[in-house]
Amino acid sequence: MNRALALANQGYGTTSPNPMVGAVIVRAGKCLGEGWHRRAGEPHAEVNAICDAGRRGHSTRGAVLYVTLEPCCSHGRTPPCTEAIVCAGIARVVVSTKDPNPAHVGRGFKVLRQAGIQVESGILSDESSRMNESFNHWIVHRTPFVTVKSAMTLDGKIATAAGESRWITAVKARAHGMHLRRGVDAILVGINTVIADNPSLTLRGGSATGVTRPQPRRIILDSMARTPLKSKVANDEHTARTTVVVSEDAPRQRVLALDRKVNVIVAPRRRGRLDLGWLMRRLGAENVVNILVEGGGETNASFLLGGFANRITFFYAPKILGGRDSRKAVAGQGKPSLQEAVLLEEVEFGQFGSDFLLTARVVRNP
Repeated sequence: MNRALALANQGYGTTSPNPMVGAVIVRAGKCLGEGWHRRAGEPHAEVNAICDAGRRGHSTRGAVLYVTLEPCCSHGRTPPCTEAIVCAGIARVVVSTKDPNPAHVGRGFKVLRQAGIQVESGILSDESSRMNESFNHWIVHRTPFVTVKSAMTLDGKIATAAGESRWITAVKARAHGMHLRRGVDAILVGINTVIADNPSLTLRGGSATGVTRPQPRRIILDSMARTPLKSKVANDEHTARTTVVVSEDAPRQRVLALDRKVNVIVAPRRRGRLDLGWLMRRLGAENVVNILVEGGGETNASFLLGGFANRITFFYAPKILGGRDSRKAVAGQGKPSLQEAVLLEEVEFGQFGSDFLLTARVVRNP
């Protein structure tokens, strides 16, 4: 199963809106074939493993299949994997995790057992669930899994009072940030970040090498349609994947000018701000499985304090900036009491060169 998980991870950034899945076929301790799901619309991991065994000249009759996710039993863009497993003569199927879709969970197991195939599940399920945490969230809630990513000094500053921020973290941490971009469907920032930094918000460097997927969507929260018409996001070769979210109050001429360059979504307001709940439902319906929020302090606060974030990824540089007017990683109005503070769980620490990484799940407020 460890090998199957490693195979599944080779689909990182290419399988959305499908999960990452790996499969290994074994008999008497010998690997007969292996495979992973490469991208949506192409054969699933089980089918690729069966085909790989055939290319190697091995019969799969009576063999054991290890797979990281419950095999599908419904017709979609590809035939059901349960059908391929039965036809291949597999005798036993060992699964890491059940299908997270409430409409499908357990159905694949039932089909296999009715065909006389022995089924076991729950092997390395925590590891498998973590790998597909974005998909698992989206398939149940139909809203994107949101990770808030920020790079800051040890005292929580992302820029000087004048806005200087390049570069707080060093090369290795920034390279990992690019790796995170590779794994998401969309990158989201606020209008202040676009005006201050004029970012590209694209995959670059090693994380873009060999990638056969489109660039992540770029989403800009811009209630009053202030995105500069000469900005990179409105003029490069990826404008078709740029979405500017404006409010109903945005000046019509600015909205029309932006609409000639990029995609524009008019979102309702809630309590005077763009309705993020409405936007998340809209993006989820458009098969946006996961979003990396790379905004400034106000945008980060909107997601974290508003209850829309699922995970944080905070990089800390060994620096102290200080200053009451320096830009904070999380700004906004703040929570009125410690009892209402955003809580984190599954906290993990890492290090990239001289910089530190903290990642954790956000505990949902009751």
